[in-house]
Amino acid sequence: MPQEFVDPKRPLPRPEWVRAVNEEGRIWAAADMLADVVPLDEASLLDTARRATGLDDFGADDWQEPLRVLLRALEEEADLNLMGRLCTRSELLIWLENRLKIVALVKRNPEIRDVPIERPVFITGLPRTGTSILQEVLWQDPNLRTPLFWETIYPVESALSGGQDQRAMANGDALITQWIRVTPEIQALHETAGHLPAEDATVLAYTLVSDHIMSFYQIPSYHAYVNSVDAVPLYRYHKLFLQVLQWRAPRKQWFGKTLYHLGHLPELFTVYPDARIIHTHRDPLRSMASVTNLLRTFYWQRSDRDFDAPGFEEITVAEPTAQRLEAVMELRDKGLVPSNQIVDSRYQDLMDDSVAAVEKIYRTLGIPYDEAVGVRVRRYLEFKPKGKHGAHDYRRMDPAQVAKSRPLFRRYQQRYGVPDEA
Repeated sequence: MPQEFVDPKRPLPRPEWVRAVNEEGRIWAAADMLADVVPLDEASLLDTARRATGLDDFGADDWQEPLRVLLRALEEEADLNLMGRLCTRSELLIWLENRLKIVALVKRNPEIRDVPIERPVFITGLPRTGTSILQEVLWQDPNLRTPLFWETIYPVESALSGGQDQRAMANGDALITQWIRVTPEIQALHETAGHLPAEDATVLAYTLVSDHIMSFYQIPSYHAYVNSVDAVPLYRYHKLFLQVLQWRAPRKQWFGKTLYHLGHLPELFTVYPDARIIHTHRDPLRSMASVTNLLRTFYWQRSDRDFDAPGFEEITVAEPTAQRLEAVMELRDKGLVPSNQIVDSRYQDLMDDSVAAVEKIYRTLGIPYDEAVGVRVRRYLEFKPKGKHGAHDYRRMDPAQVAKSRPLFRRYQQRYGVPDEA
């Protein structure tokens, strides 16, 4: 358990209006009425989604089991407060209603399944290793495309408009802004807005199997379920989602990012055999401390229980984290994934000279690069200084913990030239 990174003497703050909402919820909870006020049962969710869309075909049945596992975990393990239940029901309905609309769209336009997604680029690595900023700087290239947050909320509206639905853009941004209003601290840790790139985990949430979902709840049984599921069907749905967005839009090369790819490279290559992977590298001890605080903040958005449950040990606890990194090295060494389609990117290089780091990635992956790309990257970063939304303050390992954990990562750090930061 990564308790060493959590300071219980420094409880997370909440806006006054959120505290007031949750106080009302405690009254309903005491009367055993909270689940009636904000229901999270399967029948209520499915009936509401069908009524809202006028549709009833959710597609293949592989979403049903994960939904039931998730709903059971939410009720039995998550300790949701009223705001947590409201946020959760809202998200579940977004996923269910859009599943219905995507199925209907593809039925009417079966050629969507033939839209080519060629040589997609996927960024992956431990959290807090530069994956987000790298995704954002690649987004500056007009020849590349990544799903934006508003498109993950309104995918069919984006598809029908070729990515130009202004009303959906505004509504998507409003929903994202609402989540930030509930937990303003998130902006200092991970900037989010409707017009910014979304993680592939947000797309995978439509399968009801996603580490995006895991990030907001301490629900060990669902965590275990996600880690046991065959990822190939998930990537097939991910591809369909990209095909929907690409259908009426100008042809571009897709890219995305999420931690989930790091543990599922063989399955990713099964669905995307011509994919290119950017593996980001940073001192794991720094990564572990930072991501623990991020998860704590996400959990606090929806529950009054502080960070105390197992889950995500492979990125927050030294030994499982080292095992995850060793497993990826073994896949590459044994030729179980095409190592020539993977490029390594050090966080330190991205911080020292972002333009040079991006140029190296482009040339290694065979993506056309010109000086205009460098200009766009430099200009974007000038308007996105570190700490733009406040400093990310978090507890780090003490010297004794560093001395104990550092040897577990020596082979990884030596292989990729990763400097110590902790």
